[in-house]
Amino acid sequence: MAEVLDAETVRAELEGLDGWSGDPAGIGRTVELPGFREAIDVVDRVAVVAEKLDHHPDIDIRWRTVTFRCVTHAVGGVTRRDIELARRIDETVRGAA
Repeated sequence: MAEVLDAETVRAELEGLDGWSGDPAGIGRTVELPGFREAIDVVDRVAVVAEKLDHHPDIDIRWRTVTFRCVTHAVGGVTRRDIELARRIDETVRGAA
């Protein structure tokens, strides 16, 4: 089973991610897209990535604003899988810009 990352490791990993914040309990990022349709398109693309990784973020959609939260619920904290998912979400968001 995956191990929860310590606070120092999470902090170091977040430095390399665009707009992410958090701690060992969970990491998150909020993005604003041009409109609702674009927000849904990004969520659809993230869903494809999440299925491939077999690791799924919590997603909140408010008109054109999307918040992603990553945590490995099975272990109650952030693992390497969450960091990888966050990187892939960043790639997806950049591709939509």
